[in-house]
Parts: sequence; C-alpha cells; structure tokens
Amino acid sequence: MLVLVTYDVNTETAAGKRRLRKIAKACTNYGQRVQFSVFECSVDAAQYRYLKGVLCDLMGKEDSLRFYNLGNHPESRIEQFGKKRSYSADTDYLSV
Repeated sequence: MLVLVTYDVNTETAAGKRRLRKIAKACTNYGQRVQFSVFECSVDAAQYRYLKGVLCDLMGKEDSLRFYNLGNHPESRIEQFGKKRSYSADTDYLSV
C-alpha cells in the first residue's frame, strides 16, 4: 500500500533538530521524499504499523505526524503539477 507521511517538528531547540533528522531518516528507510516534510512510503501492513510506532516514539509533544493511506492502487488518487516529476515506488523509473 502507498502511505503519505507528513510531519511538522518544532526545531527551535537542538533536541527538536535531532528529532527532525531522526524522523526524516526513518521515513527514508521506507519511502521517497516528495516535499521537505512529506514522504511517499510503499509498505505492507506490518511495515506500516512498525513505521507508525517508530515515528510516534520519536516525535515530541509539540510535534505532529499525519498518515494518509492511499491504498494498493493510488495511481488515480495522485496528481502531479510543477517542475518535479512524480516518483513511482513500484517501478525504477519516474513517471511524467
């Protein structure tokens, strides 16, 4: 399934900056960064539960995480405009 993970981490402190790096690194293990704080992650149900647990454990009380489950066939739910090309987690190429 394709899951969109978004986060907002308070980086006013050194601890917040560390949390931001750890959250981004955890997301890169499961998907592709499509915006600064937005990742498209292609995961199965067990990986999804694990990723949610890891990210929720890393976040602070002043941070926020959002998960959008786009399902197993997200092609019809995603539209891309602008200069960056869309990333396809299921293939080795970029779609236009």
